[in-house]
Amino acid sequence: MYVGTLSFDLLLGDVHSLKEKRSLVRPIVAELQRKYAVSVAETGNQDLHRRAEIGLAMVSGDTEHLTDVLDRCERLVAARPEVELLSVRRRLHTDED
Repeated sequence: MYVGTLSFDLLLGDVHSLKEKRSLVRPIVAELQRKYAVSVAETGNQDLHRRAEIGLAMVSGDTEHLTDVLDRCERLVAARPEVELLSVRRRLHTDED
Protein backbone atom coordinates (compact mmCIF):
# COMPACT_ATOMS: atom_id res chain seq x y z
CA MET A 1 0.00 0.00 0.00
CA TYR A 2 1.24 3.48 -0.91
CA VAL A 3 -0.01 6.85 0.27
CA GLY A 4 0.77 10.00 -1.66
CA THR A 5 0.19 13.52 -0.41
CA LEU A 6 0.45 16.95 -1.96
CA SER A 7 0.40 20.27 -0.16
CA PHE A 8 -0.23 23.30 -2.38
CA ASP A 9 0.71 26.81 -1.26
CA LEU A 10 -1.37 29.24 -3.33
CA LEU A 11 -1.40 32.99 -3.80
CA LEU A 12 -4.85 34.17 -4.83
CA GLY A 13 -5.47 37.03 -7.24
CA ASP A 14 -7.60 40.09 -6.52
CA VAL A 15 -9.32 38.82 -3.35
CA HIS A 16 -10.57 41.18 -0.65
CA SER A 17 -12.57 38.94 1.66
CA LEU A 18 -12.70 35.41 2.99
CA LYS A 19 -15.96 34.93 1.08
CA GLU A 20 -14.20 35.72 -2.21
CA LYS A 21 -11.38 33.40 -1.19
CA ARG A 22 -13.81 30.52 -0.62
CA SER A 23 -15.40 31.17 -4.02
CA LEU A 24 -11.98 30.51 -5.60
CA VAL A 25 -10.81 27.61 -3.43
CA ARG A 26 -14.01 25.53 -3.32
CA PRO A 27 -14.19 24.90 -7.09
CA ILE A 28 -10.56 23.76 -7.13
CA VAL A 29 -11.18 21.34 -4.25
CA ALA A 30 -14.39 20.04 -5.86
CA GLU A 31 -12.75 19.52 -9.26
CA LEU A 32 -9.85 17.57 -7.77
CA GLN A 33 -12.28 15.34 -5.86
CA ARG A 34 -14.53 14.81 -8.86
CA LYS A 35 -11.85 14.21 -11.51
CA TYR A 36 -9.35 12.16 -9.53
CA ALA A 37 -11.23 10.65 -6.55
CA VAL A 38 -8.70 11.99 -4.06
CA SER A 39 -9.22 13.32 -0.55
CA VAL A 40 -8.67 17.06 -0.58
CA ALA A 41 -9.39 20.03 1.67
CA GLU A 42 -8.26 23.53 2.49
CA THR A 43 -5.76 22.84 5.26
CA GLY A 44 -4.08 26.10 6.13
CA ASN A 45 -4.02 29.88 5.90
CA GLN A 46 -7.78 29.98 6.48
CA ASP A 47 -7.67 33.46 8.03
CA LEU A 48 -5.63 35.06 5.23
CA HIS A 49 -7.49 36.57 2.26
CA ARG A 50 -4.90 36.08 -0.46
CA ARG A 51 -3.20 32.84 0.60
CA ALA A 52 -4.51 29.29 0.66
CA GLU A 53 -3.09 25.90 1.48
CA ILE A 54 -4.76 22.85 -0.03
CA GLY A 55 -3.88 19.36 1.14
CA LEU A 56 -4.50 16.26 -0.94
CA ALA A 57 -4.07 12.54 -0.22
CA MET A 58 -4.48 9.33 -2.18
CA VAL A 59 -4.01 5.63 -1.43
CA SER A 60 -3.00 3.14 -4.11
CA GLY A 61 -1.47 -0.29 -4.49
CA ASP A 62 0.68 0.86 -7.41
CA THR A 63 3.31 3.62 -7.24
CA GLU A 64 3.10 4.36 -10.97
CA HIS A 65 -0.64 5.00 -10.77
CA LEU A 66 -0.18 7.07 -7.61
CA THR A 67 2.54 9.21 -9.18
CA ASP A 68 0.50 9.69 -12.35
CA VAL A 69 -2.58 10.92 -10.45
CA LEU A 70 -0.50 13.24 -8.23
CA ASP A 71 1.16 14.69 -11.35
CA ARG A 72 -2.25 15.31 -12.92
CA CYS A 73 -3.54 16.99 -9.77
CA GLU A 74 -0.50 19.24 -9.65
CA ARG A 75 -0.93 20.23 -13.31
CA LEU A 76 -4.62 20.99 -12.76
CA VAL A 77 -3.90 23.38 -9.89
CA ALA A 78 -0.95 24.99 -11.70
CA ALA A 79 -3.12 25.64 -14.77
CA ARG A 80 -5.76 27.62 -12.85
CA PRO A 81 -5.40 31.25 -13.97
CA GLU A 82 -6.97 32.71 -10.81
CA VAL A 83 -4.25 31.34 -8.52
CA GLU A 84 -0.47 31.38 -8.49
CA LEU A 85 1.11 28.13 -7.33
CA LEU A 86 3.92 29.19 -5.00
CA SER A 87 5.06 25.71 -3.96
CA VAL A 88 4.07 22.07 -3.89
CA ARG A 89 5.25 19.59 -1.30
CA ARG A 90 4.96 15.94 -2.32
CA ARG A 91 5.38 12.95 -0.03
CA LEU A 92 5.11 9.23 -0.75
CA HIS A 93 4.68 6.78 2.10
CA THR A 94 4.55 3.00 2.23
CA ASP A 95 2.90 0.80 4.84
CA GLU A 96 6.41 0.04 6.10
CA ASP A 97 7.12 3.69 7.04
